[in-house]
Formats: sequence, C-alpha cells, structure tokens
Amino acid sequence: MPLLLVVEDNEMNADMLMRRLNRKGFETAWAVNGVQALEMVEELKPALILMDLSLPEMDGYQAARIIKSGPRRNTPIIALTAHALLEDQQKALSAGCDDYETKPINFPQLLAKIYAQVGEPHEH
Repeated sequence: MPLLLVVEDNEMNADMLMRRLNRKGFETAWAVNGVQALEMVEELKPALILMDLSLPEMDGYQAARIIKSGPRRNTPIIALTAHALLEDQQKALSAGCDDYETKPINFPQLLAKIYAQVGEPHEH
C-alpha cells in the first residue's frame, strides 16, 4: 500500500483528507509543519507528499526545496494551498512541487493527480 505523507497544520483538514485517502486504499501519515515533514520523509520514505504551503516553523515552499535537493528528490510533491493565483502556482512549481491543488480541495481532482504520480493502490 503506497504511503502518502500529508503535511498540514490544520488537524481537522488533515484528518478529513487522510480518512478519504485511507478509504481509497492509501496508507497515510501526518506532519504538522515543514520541519516535521523533513524528518518523516527520511524516516517513512513516502510514495508521495501532499504539502500545504502555509505552515508554521517552516513553510511548504522551503520544505519542498529541501526535499527536492536531497536523497528523496524523486518523491512527488503535490502542493495544497488556499491561494489560487497563477503566481502562487508558479512559486510552488519552482520550489520543486510536481503538481498543485487549491483549497477547498476537489477530492476527485486531487485523487487523479495522486494516481498520475504513483498509480492506484492495489487491493489485497
């Protein structure tokens, strides 16, 4: 089962997203900020990272840049943000994010982006 790392400082948003991903057959882990995300990426080696960009301690842009310059550089990152402007999308992509989804999250659209990066989880 592919492990997805959800990096989101809002516990309610993280919980809701993880429950929906679990129902689709993904394993999930949760990091509350960029610093914790960096530790968990090394420890858990997730198949994909869903990265909120507005985070305490270290934002998603900085965390994405660090991940993409290290040993886990090939791990896909989908940025999650409330900012829908084109320049925000460009900023996320130039930080190393592979894709982008605005909040409120359109779950079927996000799921399609996840499948495009890591494929669909296989049922056991």
